[in-house]
Amino acid sequence: MLGIETSCDETGVALLRWEPDAPGRGLLAHTLYSQIKLHADYGGVVPELASRDHVRKLLPLIREALAQAGLTVRDLGGVAYTAGPGLVGALLVGASAGRALAWALGVPAIGVHHMEGHLLAPLLEADPPQPPFVALLVSGGHSMLVEVEAIGRYTILGDTLDDAAGEAFDKTAKLMGLPYPGGPALAKLAGQGTAGAFRFSRPMTDRPGLDFSFSGLKTQVLLAWQQSDQSDQTRADIARAFEEAIVDTLVIKCRRALTASGTQRLVIAGGVGANRHLRSELAKAGEKDGFRVYFPRLDFCTDNGAMIALAGAIRLAGGQQQDETVQVRPRWDLQTLPAA
Repeated sequence: MLGIETSCDETGVALLRWEPDAPGRGLLAHTLYSQIKLHADYGGVVPELASRDHVRKLLPLIREALAQAGLTVRDLGGVAYTAGPGLVGALLVGASAGRALAWALGVPAIGVHHMEGHLLAPLLEADPPQPPFVALLVSGGHSMLVEVEAIGRYTILGDTLDDAAGEAFDKTAKLMGLPYPGGPALAKLAGQGTAGAFRFSRPMTDRPGLDFSFSGLKTQVLLAWQQSDQSDQTRADIARAFEEAIVDTLVIKCRRALTASGTQRLVIAGGVGANRHLRSELAKAGEKDGFRVYFPRLDFCTDNGAMIALAGAIRLAGGQQQDETVQVRPRWDLQTLPAA
């Protein structure tokens, strides 16, 4: 199975030999190209530039992955590509290339939901979680809690009402003058901050419910920064307090979601899932409350082709595939997916 990911600013390609009992063991190769340097001058992703760069990088990355695995395109039994959600131009690059390659080879193709790919990424590990479980999907564009009864049977328990957690990280870093991409830079700086120097609210934790809202927290940070001496140490102190507020909020909501669903398994996925403080605090909460937390390896927290290859392989194995039409869905409700 060839997996192609081009939903935003990373071009990911992977090759996976489908092994239902141990999908991670079947990963043969994965390659990734990040567009961080391309977009750094603009302080964020420029959609047209992202699309053009996917055009330049995708075929060389496919050739590289095939070379890593010692295979040729004639060895492919199927092609999976991200069909949404994401930037429409970027999605069309991967969908067009993937669908054309599948047609030329006479093999099935499948369009994959980007967030389902993230949700299933922990299945690539040696000890994968088994449904039912609750998944926390946290990235630049999404912050949601999902109850997973089975693969393809998803119920969104909570969603973001404004800024997603990753978006809040990036915007907060930018307002304090940190370089792009801001989220990882802010998280690194937080490690140098003084505990208790600042404290920000834990949004929407003082009321029932599982939705998220981080725009108000971002405003609190802006005001604190503007009213401070704006020294390097103050920047680090604010970064630490901000990260603690985000992480505490996510942990509180995860605990609530597990109680509501009645399961003791929690999956963490998406780019913010690489945050070390979040991983540490969730692990501590799991030890205290008796639930188990599953993380994908850091390489598979951010966008990648391996998660798309896996999700596509599962759906093709269940008899699902696309017709020859190239279709993408920039907006796509996870709950509308059919059961696998």
